[in-house]
Amino acid sequence: MPARYASDPAHSRGRRYPQGPAPTRTEFQRDRDRIVHSTAFRRLVYKTQVFLNHEGDLFRTRLTHSLEVAQLGRSVARTLGLDEDLVEAIALAHDLGHTPFGHAGQDALNDCMQEFGGFEHNLQSLRVVDTLEHRYPNFDGLNLCFETREGILKHCSRHNAQAIEAQEPAYADGLGGVAVRFLERGQPSLEAQLCNLADEIAYNAHDIDDGVRSGLIQLEQVQQLPLFARYSQAALQAHPKLAQSPRRWLYETVRLMLSAQIYDVIKSTQAAIALVAPEDVRAVRRCAALVQFSPQMQEETAQLKAFLFASLYRHARVQETMQRAAQVVRDLFAAYANDPAAMQPGAEAAWPGAHLHRRVADYIAGMTDRFASREHQRLTGLTLLA
Repeated sequence: MPARYASDPAHSRGRRYPQGPAPTRTEFQRDRDRIVHSTAFRRLVYKTQVFLNHEGDLFRTRLTHSLEVAQLGRSVARTLGLDEDLVEAIALAHDLGHTPFGHAGQDALNDCMQEFGGFEHNLQSLRVVDTLEHRYPNFDGLNLCFETREGILKHCSRHNAQAIEAQEPAYADGLGGVAVRFLERGQPSLEAQLCNLADEIAYNAHDIDDGVRSGLIQLEQVQQLPLFARYSQAALQAHPKLAQSPRRWLYETVRLMLSAQIYDVIKSTQAAIALVAPEDVRAVRRCAALVQFSPQMQEETAQLKAFLFASLYRHARVQETMQRAAQVVRDLFAAYANDPAAMQPGAEAAWPGAHLHRRVADYIAGMTDRFASREHQRLTGLTLLA
């Protein structure tokens, strides 16, 4: 039974282009299906999380990360009485705007675009579903519901929020568009809030797994972190033979840690909701964020993030690879800006109304790791990523 404060697909604030209801699906189920069938979603399988696509078959990609976020989000949503389909739609779409080569690609593309409005992957995810997908005869984009688009727009500067609001349709309720909360300091739906936290839980867990698998961090290092150490010891106490199988020990520890974080979010969120007792989703948007960790879990998760930042994301080997990846993006941007015809036929004219540099950024952001590497080699004759 959906909670009174959950988003209701039967009372969605609507789509940018009105469409009749689907006969067998709710509006949020329809959004999820459109996302899964989109070109941008398929590309996520060859887009990087931390380790580049050519570095191994078992490391996470943007696609597997998005699936993990969706699974975690649905589990919590079911317990809290939120709309699972909306959570899944947001989770599957939240990384659609990511560049190849992870944050190194985004930072390089943002540098290239400084004089032309900058680049931010979260804004690009919204741009993908609103404009860049060309699948329907009567409109650009996927024409998703307000609630899904709102959840995709995870963060936004005031300047960008004003620009987005200027392009939003006039909703019948007069409450503004998907970026208005950044201007009025409100909150998104609980489903969107949940996806934000599920994203954090997922990448912390899988980056530990991938980091240990890669050999860049050692199990003994992670054992120094209170959150990990607590569940590592619990796993060993329950299964003493795990000491002889470090890989199984790691899996069981991460499993226990994930479960603990999920139960913590459920308990803390239930307490926060009970305290303010929002009557509906509009009341949720007027409250402070309600989907949350307990203070202890928040602190321990922050310690884990700081460790991963220092020991994995800033590891010399990762940094050296990312520097070469960033150079690939910079070289591609310069090549296409100087000669738009170097892009695939039709790409330079695919998005009427966008200036050249934005079209180039759209093109590069849509690339997979391996396509960007091949294009760079074709255009420069250099092989920076083998």
